Amino acid sequence: MRIDLEKAPVMVVGGPYSNLRATEAAMTEADRLGIPPSQVICTGDVVAYCAEPEETARVVVAWGCHVIQGNCEQQLAAGAADCACNFEDGSACDLLAKGWYPFASERISGEMRAWMGTLPTTLTFSLSGLDFRVIHGGMREVSRWVFDSQRELITEEARLAGSDIVIAGHCGLPFITRVGAGTWFNSGVLGMPANDGSTDVWYGLVTPDETGVVLSTHRLAYDHQGAAASMRRLGYANGYARTLVTGLWPSLDILPPQEASETGRRLRRRKLKVSSRSALLRSPNAATAFDAVS
Repeated sequence: MRIDLEKAPVMVVGGPYSNLRATEAAMTEADRLGIPPSQVICTGDVVAYCAEPEETARVVVAWGCHVIQGNCEQQLAAGAADCACNFEDGSACDLLAKGWYPFASERISGEMRAWMGTLPTTLTFSLSGLDFRVIHGGMREVSRWVFDSQRELITEEARLAGSDIVIAGHCGLPFITRVGAGTWFNSGVLGMPANDGSTDVWYGLVTPDETGVVLSTHRLAYDHQGAAASMRRLGYANGYARTLVTGLWPSLDILPPQEASETGRRLRRRKLKVSSRSALLRSPNAATAFDAVS
């Protein structure tokens, strides 16, 4: 599905994960930044690990932002029995999913399932002379895990996407990386911290200028204690409730060795300037610039 965006900042949010408080904090942040819902993109998995699936889905619908299907939307819309998250059978993540997915499925209304079924699987748009594609996991597999250290995989997925910049979700960690002539941008997620020992969650910005765009990742503080308490009151998914207050994932099953080794290490905000082809033709010195800030 192709969308038209204004030449103005775009907020990117990944996985709200049934975390109502974090989702509302992102909406407040968008208002603070002056970004309207028409300039906000969600990369899917509105519903997952946390305690308020129906409430979170309804808030996202009311927000009016652009949303694509993640694997959770696809499975819930179909009335499927599991999340199809691509967890290894018998792993800690797989066992945890046998708790949170039925919990979410029992609480999602037919109205919200129908809404999920209408969502596109991908979005495309152009901004400042650059072509973008928004996906959840991978181009051919919605629940494919794609992490920063997997450069060969990113190169292949970017080739399939056929765009200058791929905006992706699913993996839960924020990163920006260059692959050949393309760029892979994962904003991180709203619903869970990024396994770095901080309770903050993450969002991304795409900021256009006259020569291209600046991609950036940003921390977002919210009422994580309240979110964890809402889970504990219901007595389920306590591994993820602990994650909300420790900033550490309950399992590292899905992580490649590089990302697993960085557990508990505070992530830095990232910023990448991507110049359009026309800007590069006009000025060969308009190179892509990368910066990392604490």
